[in-house]
Amino acid sequence: MNTAVMRKYESPLRQAQAEETRRRILAAVETLLQAEPEAPLSFDAVAAAAGVERRTVFRHFPNKDALLAAFWTWLNQRVALRTWPETEADLRTMPAETFAGFDRHDGVIRAALASASGREMRMGVNAERQAAFRASLAEAARGVDPKRADQAAAVAQLLFSASAWQSLKDYWGMDGKAAGEAVSWAIAALAEALRREAALKRKEERR
Repeated sequence: MNTAVMRKYESPLRQAQAEETRRRILAAVETLLQAEPEAPLSFDAVAAAAGVERRTVFRHFPNKDALLAAFWTWLNQRVALRTWPETEADLRTMPAETFAGFDRHDGVIRAALASASGREMRMGVNAERQAAFRASLAEAARGVDPKRADQAAAVAQLLFSASAWQSLKDYWGMDGKAAGEAVSWAIAALAEALRREAALKRKEERR
């Protein structure tokens, strides 16, 4: 006896519609962050801004953490090719590109810095961010005190951040490219300082 095999058919049109709905929801988050950065981000407000039902937002994003995580990824993909550095070379080349991307999305980047929802997004990926900067400076920090290595990674992260971009732009009149170049130079100097400290430590240990 033949048994019919039921296969789930995924309609390309339905998939395209779902992707467009998802994009509208994320675009609504961007609109709300810029319009009212201090207001709590609610699913009702997101649904209204996206022109969809509240349950539709939940169908794509089951909770606020999932929504903010998706928005963070979506925003970063528009700003630059990659979010985090992976090597020391990245720390020397990525800031100019990333900061230029901040220039292109000035409004939402400032809103994310000023809003509670933006802070939630940043803190949600904090462990990943810390690991990326530690790894990027691992070779330069080899042999130095672990506390110093952590200090260096923290300073590199501070320099290569939207907060640094905003400060250099607002108080020094630098565009993203110029600000990124300044940051790359500072991080390179930091890496060389780590190497000198490690070399000095090895020299003292040989005495």
